[in-house]
Amino acid sequence: MRNMAKSSKEQLDKDERKILAELQKNSNESIETIAKHCGFSRQKVWRTIKQLEKNRLIWGYTAIIDEGKIGQKHFILLMKRKQKGFKEKILEILLSRSFEITMSKIGITIETSSYIHGEYDWITTFTASGIRQAKQFCNSIPIAYPDVFERFVLIETLFDIKKQHILNPDAKKLKELL
Repeated sequence: MRNMAKSSKEQLDKDERKILAELQKNSNESIETIAKHCGFSRQKVWRTIKQLEKNRLIWGYTAIIDEGKIGQKHFILLMKRKQKGFKEKILEILLSRSFEITMSKIGITIETSSYIHGEYDWITTFTASGIRQAKQFCNSIPIAYPDVFERFVLIETLFDIKKQHILNPDAKKLKELL
């Protein structure tokens, strides 16, 4: 009986991973299409997705856009924290998203903000109208978070071959850049 339960749990995990892989390819696909690709019933896929959302394994859906077609550029910002720990107030500001809301008013859209391990401590990806606006964003961080970060590296993304598990439909345009 115990092996049967373990086997069922392993199969359930495998089924969930199959459904997750399909969602990562295109979360906009219909339940019927996902079910067909996975070899499952529509009901099983729907129940599994609802359970994954409830358990917060899935915590959002998004559209992948071509920033250039809407007059935006994509940037990556690496930040090195000072040796001091994060003050409680700084943590509250980060979690409240107030800085993100302020930046959106000047045309900056923060895409990703992550605490990381390595030479740098924080990475943020964002869109802006150009390098001038991206630098304005970078300069506003020490004002919003005084005595937190000591070093920044701003990188402009020139071309995405793949983004969020999706191949760029215009990938051949990379030849023009190289």
